[in-house]
Amino acid sequence: MSTATKTNHIGHKISRIRELRGLKQESMAFELNVSQQTVSKIEQSETVDEQMLDQISKILGVSAEGIKNFSEEAVFNIIGNTVNNHDNGSLFNYYPTFNPIDKLIEVFEENKRLYERLLASEREKIELLKNKG
Repeated sequence: MSTATKTNHIGHKISRIRELRGLKQESMAFELNVSQQTVSKIEQSETVDEQMLDQISKILGVSAEGIKNFSEEAVFNIIGNTVNNHDNGSLFNYYPTFNPIDKLIEVFEENKRLYERLLASEREKIELLKNKG
C-alpha cells in the first residue's frame, strides 16, 4: 500500500481517532444506530459517505474536515515538541487550557447518558422477550 493511499484512507483515520478517544466500536455503533460490523466495515473503507462522516464526526467530537485532515505524524510531533524527557521531568508543569475537572465531569455525563441508553435498550429487549413468552 502506498503512503498516499494510506494517508487518504478515511476509514483508518476514523479508527485511529476513535481509538485515541478511547471509544469502542460497539459504542460508536450504538450512537450511529448500526451494528459493530458496520462500524468495522466503515473503518476498513477508503472513502466514507459525507452524511455518515458528519454523524461520525459528531460522535468523535471532531469536525469532518478534522477527520479528513487527521495526521498521526502531526499528533506525535505535537507530543514530541511539548513533552521533554530530561532528568527534571518530575518538575514538568502542565497548564491545560481547560479545567480538567470540568472535562472529567463532561466525560462522566457522556458515559452516563450512553449507559442509560444502553440500559433502556436492554429493558426494551427484556419486555419484548417477556411478551413473546
